[in-house]
Order: sequence, then structure tokens, then C-alpha cells
Amino acid sequence: MLTKYWEQFKSGTDIRGVAIAGVPGENVLLTDEAVNKLTGGFVLWLADRVKKDIPNLTVAVGHDPRVSAERIRADVVGTLVSCGVHVLDCGLSSTPAMFLVTQDTACDGSVQITASHHPWNRNGLKFFTREGGLDGPDIEAILQHAQDGDRPVPGRGSCEKINYMKQYCGRLRKTICEGVRAKDYEKPLAGFHIVVDAGNGAGGFYATDVLAPLGADISGSQFLEPDGRFPNHIPNPENETAMKSVCAAVVKAKADLGVIFDTDVDRGGAVDSRGDEINRNRLVAIASAIALEDCPGGTIVTDSVTSSGLKDYIEKTLGGKHRRFKRGYRNVINEGMRLNAAGVDCPLAIETSGHAAMRENYFLDDGAYLVTKIIIKAAKLRSQGKTLEDLLRPLREPAEASELRFPILAEDFRAEGEAIIAELTKYSANQAGWTVAPDNCEGVRVSLDESHGNGWFLLRLSVHDPIMPLNVESNSKGGVKTILEELSGFLGSCTDRLDLAPLRKAV
Repeated sequence: MLTKYWEQFKSGTDIRGVAIAGVPGENVLLTDEAVNKLTGGFVLWLADRVKKDIPNLTVAVGHDPRVSAERIRADVVGTLVSCGVHVLDCGLSSTPAMFLVTQDTACDGSVQITASHHPWNRNGLKFFTREGGLDGPDIEAILQHAQDGDRPVPGRGSCEKINYMKQYCGRLRKTICEGVRAKDYEKPLAGFHIVVDAGNGAGGFYATDVLAPLGADISGSQFLEPDGRFPNHIPNPENETAMKSVCAAVVKAKADLGVIFDTDVDRGGAVDSRGDEINRNRLVAIASAIALEDCPGGTIVTDSVTSSGLKDYIEKTLGGKHRRFKRGYRNVINEGMRLNAAGVDCPLAIETSGHAAMRENYFLDDGAYLVTKIIIKAAKLRSQGKTLEDLLRPLREPAEASELRFPILAEDFRAEGEAIIAELTKYSANQAGWTVAPDNCEGVRVSLDESHGNGWFLLRLSVHDPIMPLNVESNSKGGVKTILEELSGFLGSCTDRLDLAPLRKAV
């Protein structure tokens, strides 16, 4: 069993923690000693997984632009070399590239130093093998090695610097050329104006090394230079400030399309020519339309908070099937892979956060690949005199949507949250105009008829934190408040179990 000290490093399928001083009240957790022990644990785990002696292992190492990246990179590379491992030092890289390097080179595994969209003072370690990213039990095994003091036998490894990002960019350019098949094959984006917002993360390469060489006009692109303090906005397609910034940039530049990435480019979002977000349900809808073109009748896996209108769009407009699954990008991806293994045709697993994994791309959540596919679709539509807006027109979107997050007051927050969900499920079954969804895979999702708010709510446990998020959507103006008022009949009995301040503020 992991102690509280080592357990605090685990963040789903990653290792994360405070990596540099500078934020009051946040002590450095990813010390040199901790990183060295964690890296040693990964070496032991990897050697066992791939059935190789440690001196025969090759491991690639990359990082995003955080200010703590160079220190942690030195720790990781130093530990790997001291164990006898051959290291491919990839430098500044996107997270998807650090998986694909395992496919295109002779390395057995890789380490990406990143904390995704988390604040500048945090960092982490994300691991890959040729089979994909690690799952929760794998991370726990690595942490157990670190906790138990297991150490690889000292050896004499080596390190070579490689520029894998150049190869990764070439892969994306080739995908666009083959997808668009323009008359000028080498310049398929000529006359296409695309604004890129990298948020000073690792994604600036997409404008300069992918789009511009293909003829795209990238003027108006912003925050392409890596800066680990992210001075302009958080690199996160879910962040309201970030999305307002890229939307404004698209309008100002009079561009055809805008794209935005998170820090390490495993997530992406888009903006149409009017400056409207293509995000969350709209992003899932476009990705589904693209994925189902070559997979008629296929199943699209999404997380649990997608709208009812999206389900209709996937099933009635596109002719596919919708599998609403658990929140958490790894959960969604694993379900897509499970369905395919079971013989169900599933070309796409996508979370509303922007994590999108296509079967044709190793089920890798790659924001640059998702955006690449959207650009190909936009270019094809343009040749037909159409736009992405035309593709989205049949999507019925809610009139209102809201998310409230209730802290759980009990120390055993998971057991308390599960008890609340069970009680609410029973309560909902006896309310007039309420219907408990039969196909939900986490928490409790309930539809309410027109006289009770004309929408739905979902109460669930957070994937990692002692929080119960409540998502509410309505097809009517004022409907969210109506649903919250009706739900207050139950939640009012939970004042000693949940911090209901967000609910009181909303109603």
C-alpha cells in the first residue's frame, strides 16, 4: 500500500506535483530526490514490462516549456544513464510526439515532463510504451518501487540528442497533403488563413512548421513562443479567458479558422470564421462527423457530460451510435479500445475537455492530430462552397448550461459521494417529470420534462478530487435555475455532507 506521501504524486495516469517555489503555501514536492526515485521506479517497471535487461533499454525523454523542465529533465536523464539506459533526449516536445517516438524509433518507452494545463509552478512525469500511455495501476507500481527503495543496479548508459519533433511535424504535413489532395499537392492550404494560439506552451510549432510550409496564412497567430510562466493566458481550450483571446484574434485577423492547444498539445480546440468557439459539444460533433465518414454506423465514445442534442446529432444526423461513458480521458479511450477488441466498430473516443483519440492514430489523444483532421475537413468543405458552420447546423445546442462543484466534507470522500449518488438515484425515480437515464455509466443523470426545467442534470464524483461536480443543461431560458431549484429539494438535506455554497449562489 502506498503511504500518503507517495500517493500524493498520483494524478490519474500521470505523476504530478509542485516543482518550483514561488506560490505561497505550496511547497516543492517534485524534488530532485523524488524525481530520481520515480525515474528509477519507471526503469524497473519498464524492464519487467518489455522483458529486457536494463542495459538493453532505450528511453526517450521530452518536456514542455515549464520553468522547472530543465532541472527535472537533468534528473530524469541522469538517473536513466546511471542505470545503464540509452537515452534519446528529444528536448522541447509535445506529449503526443513522445508516444509516437516509440513507434518511429527503437526506444522501448518514453518520459514526457509535463503537467498539462496546470499552473506554471507544477510539473509531472507522463510515461509511454509502444502500447500507449500507462494506466493507474502502472503508475501505482512505479510509486511502490519508489516508496520501497527499489533501485536499478548502477550501470553506464549513454545519451544522444535527437530532433524527433521535425519528424512529427512531417507526419502531420503529410496527413494534410494526403487528406486534402489539392491541385497543388504540396501547398494544400494556399489561400487558407488560420490563426494559431499556443498560449506560450509547446504548440507554436504547429503554425510555423506544419501550416506555413503548406501555404497557410498564419498572420495573427499569437503566443507561439514557449514561455514556462504562461504570461498571456493559461494554455487550455477549456479556459474561458484563453478561448476569448483566440476568438478575438480570429475576428481581428479576419481568418478562416482558429486553433488553440493546451500546454503539451494533447488537447486542442477550434474557432470558426465568425469567432465562435468549436469546443465541447461542438468539437465532439465535428470530430464525430469526420470519424464516421469512413466508418458508417460506427460507435462514438464520449464522456458523461455530453448534451442530449449531441446524442441526436451522432445518431440521427450522422447515423452513428453514441456510447456515453465515464468522465476522464483515459476512461473514454480505454472504453473505445475495449469496444474495438470486442468487435464493435469504434473510430473515435473523445472527452468534452478536448482529449480526442482516433483509432487511425493509435487511439492517441493528440490535439494537433485532431486539429489537422478539422483543417482537412474545412479545406474540403471550402472547395464545395461550404464551411464548418454548415456541418454543425443540425446540432441542437442547449439554451443554457452550467457546472457547479460541491466539495465533499467527509474524510472518506469517495464512500460519501457514492452514498449521495445512490440516495439521489432513488429520490429521482420518485419525482414527477424526472427520468433517470438508463445508459449512464457514472453518477446519476436525470432528464426533466418541459414543466420541470426542460433539460437534464448529472451529479457525479470527480475523477481525482474530493468534489462532486453537478452539470446542468436546459433547452429553455431560465431552465437551469428551475432544475437547480427542483434539485435543491434533495441537496438541501446534504448540508452536513457537501459544501453547497455554489448552489446557494446559483439560485
